[in-house]
This record gives sequence, structure tokens and C-alpha cells, in this order.
Amino acid sequence: MSHGLLMMPAPFRTVEISDPDLESDGLRWMTVKSAALRRRTDLSLWVPEEGRGRAMPLVVLLHGVYGSHWAWALKGAAHRTAAALIRSGEIPPMVLAMPSDGLWGDGSGYARHVSGEDYAAWIVREVPLAARAAVPELPVEQGIFLSGLSMGGYGALRLAALHGSSVRAASAHSAVTSFRGLASFVEEDLGGCGIPEEEDRLTGLLLARRGQLPPIRFDCGLEDALLADNRALSAVLRDACIPHEYEEFPGAHEWPYWQQHLADSLRFFARHC
Repeated sequence: MSHGLLMMPAPFRTVEISDPDLESDGLRWMTVKSAALRRRTDLSLWVPEEGRGRAMPLVVLLHGVYGSHWAWALKGAAHRTAAALIRSGEIPPMVLAMPSDGLWGDGSGYARHVSGEDYAAWIVREVPLAARAAVPELPVEQGIFLSGLSMGGYGALRLAALHGSSVRAASAHSAVTSFRGLASFVEEDLGGCGIPEEEDRLTGLLLARRGQLPPIRFDCGLEDALLADNRALSAVLRDACIPHEYEEFPGAHEWPYWQQHLADSLRFFARHC
């Protein structure tokens, strides 16, 4: 048995955790065998020293197309942003979980596909269980804070609508606003994924779940090709009197924008702790 391998009850047959002696910058890495995905998959974790030994909220960060579990940390410096906000007292200590989307094609959309792989259940149900296997300070029963960029922004808002009782608050950056809107980014044919029409577009889904939504916010860069879609989504929610926060900032669909504005998501979550 390899170092760090734990035998776990369902939904994981096994969990592989990085050796603490080889970890750095507060980052940990895990590979689990997911029942929802029916294969192994990965996630990165960041655990602040300030929170060791006491309960902390869990923030799940969803990457965009082409990415994987390491993107938020190693392209977006998410852990360094969180550490700076904790040191300044702007947010309490929070654990960051940064999972792979399941690695279907160029991007799974964080949705259940007709073939049976449930990328939504992986995020909402299994990622918190995996995080708790590695971080005992996480309470057994608590909802997650959910954020993401581009495809991950779509995933964050969609999953918040579908699983409002499990998501304490959601925040999206530069969000794609429909599953089929991913078609301009990915190589695969999305028509065969089996996403129900009523769950495809964020506008219809958020309207349909208006009484079950957790607090939500989203933002978009003024030079982003998705700006019009995000403005339209905010307008629909505003006209329907659905509470939300929407902001626009200078910037494009790129990592410097997401790295800077992750802080807005973390501050938003701190207000709802």
C-alpha cells in the first residue's frame, strides 16, 4: 500500500493523499476513486495555518475549459489571495478545495451526462467528503461556498440553483451562461450529453428555482466576449426581483482578471459565514 492511501467507505473505494513532508505553500493533493464518475479523479486543497485545529468553511473553486485541479492554485494563485485576505482580517480562515471537473473532453460543464457520469454529484456530494478525509478541521455537516470561472462560473451558479440546500453562497467570474454555450470552446459535440433543456440556460434555471437560491453574485470583465451574456443574465434576475450582486470591472477573459477578482468572491463568502 502506497504512502497516504486510505481505505474509505462509499463513495470512495480509495483516497490517495500527498505526503505532508513533501507539500508546500499549504497545498495538498488528492486522488480519489469516485463513484459518481466511475473512475479516479483529482483535487487540490489549501489549508491555512491560522485555521488549524478549529472549524473552517469550505470554498470549492471550479476551473474553466481545458483546465484541471491545479489551475486555480498554479495559474490563479488562489491560495495566496486567500492567505493575504486572512492575514488582513478581511476573511476568516477558509479551506480551498480545487477539484478537477472530471476531465471529460475539453470540459464536462459540471453536469450529469446521459452516459451516467455525474459531474455535478462529484462536486456537490463527493468533493466535500474528500476534503474532510484530508482536513479534519472541516465540520461534518456544513454547506459549501462555490465559485468558478468561465465554465466553472456556469457550474457554480447552476449547481447553486439545483442544490441550494447544499450551497451556502455562490459566486461566478466571466460565466458561460448555458451548457450549450460551451460549444464555442470545446471540440466535442455537446448535444449527446443529455442535459435537460430546462437546466441548460442559467436564466431559466435561476428563475425556476427563485425561492430556493442561496446568495449569489457574479462579475465580468468589460473586455470579455461574455459580457453581453452576463449583463443579460443580471437584467433578467433584476426584472424578476431575484436578489443578486453583479459587478463589472476592466479586464478580459484571462487569468489576470480571475486572479484579481477571486478576492471579491472570498469577501462575499465571508459575509455569509
